[in-house]
Amino acid sequence: MRERKLTHHDVGRENFVSEVWKWKDEYGGTILKQLRRLGASLDWSRECFTMDDKRSNAVTEAFVRIYKEGLIYRDLRLINWDCVLRTTIFDIEVDYIDIKEKTPLKVLGYKNMLEFGVLTSFAYPLEENLGEIIVATTRVETLLGDTVVAVHPDDPRYKRLHGKFASHPFNGRRHPIACDSILDPNFGTGAVKITPAHDPNDFEVGKCHKLEFINIFTDDGKINSNGGSDFVGMPCFEARVAVTKALKSNGLYKGEEKNEMRLGLCSRSNDVVEPMIKPQWYVNCHGIDKEALDAVMDDTNKKIEITPKQYAAEWKRWLENIRDWCISRQLWWGHRVPAWYVTLEDDELTVLKNKGPT
Repeated sequence: MRERKLTHHDVGRENFVSEVWKWKDEYGGTILKQLRRLGASLDWSRECFTMDDKRSNAVTEAFVRIYKEGLIYRDLRLINWDCVLRTTIFDIEVDYIDIKEKTPLKVLGYKNMLEFGVLTSFAYPLEENLGEIIVATTRVETLLGDTVVAVHPDDPRYKRLHGKFASHPFNGRRHPIACDSILDPNFGTGAVKITPAHDPNDFEVGKCHKLEFINIFTDDGKINSNGGSDFVGMPCFEARVAVTKALKSNGLYKGEEKNEMRLGLCSRSNDVVEPMIKPQWYVNCHGIDKEALDAVMDDTNKKIEITPKQYAAEWKRWLENIRDWCISRQLWWGHRVPAWYVTLEDDELTVLKNKGPT
């Protein structure tokens, strides 16, 4: 980008990898010379590079073995997506900032400062001439992927709406009024828009109620065709402004107020993390977590001593709440997952999904 004003996507995968190899060949030797000048006492006959053929074959072999043992699997889940790097990032690669009130922030790819810490209220028209139901959200652009409006089953304000339907403000999609006791009736209006493909909490509600998952973003953070023709191609935060303007013109905008929130940023690019639903590869961490816990916490079978002792509690907190490790990355420089799609010319379905590495 600095020298040619090009991104790696402009160059293409093969050319990009070729350029990285050129860099490695030019500067890799310099690093080794520096180690020699520092007097590092190393067995230089065993020098190797993590991306050479032998090491790459070893990674593939290890991946396939672990997959066959059932410790690696592929699943469709909500992940942290960096729209600048266009890759998945794991939970520990996300830095969070606490926002107490309406706060302007600079976001990669946008000229103007963007406001966060804002709770926007808007109305969903109800069918059967029942009026409207007002919901509140900090991410109004995601209404393009809404599938349900949810309320607490014991909230007296909405008892009459159980089993009824709302209409999407822009595309007319029917949204059932669903009941879920996990909701906080005291937050906002007590009614919540549900976007299963773009929110961790909504994702769990979507699985529980078997809702439709509608992804509205492209990998570079623009509205895709699922978001509607009026917004398609808009970058995420430009769509936020456009959606708000459209709600105002339809008479459905109900105002905004400051709202405390946590904003996730990628630790590498500092881009705002976008929850996305994608098929990714995971390592099963259950079983390993108990072994690691027992090694520190089990007095009769203790194998590891943590110093200072107070950090044993941190060890316990991490491992008791561990989730399976997402190992997928969409980066072009690195070892590739040894799994493929198989296409058969005489197959009516044309594409068969391979069950695992071959």
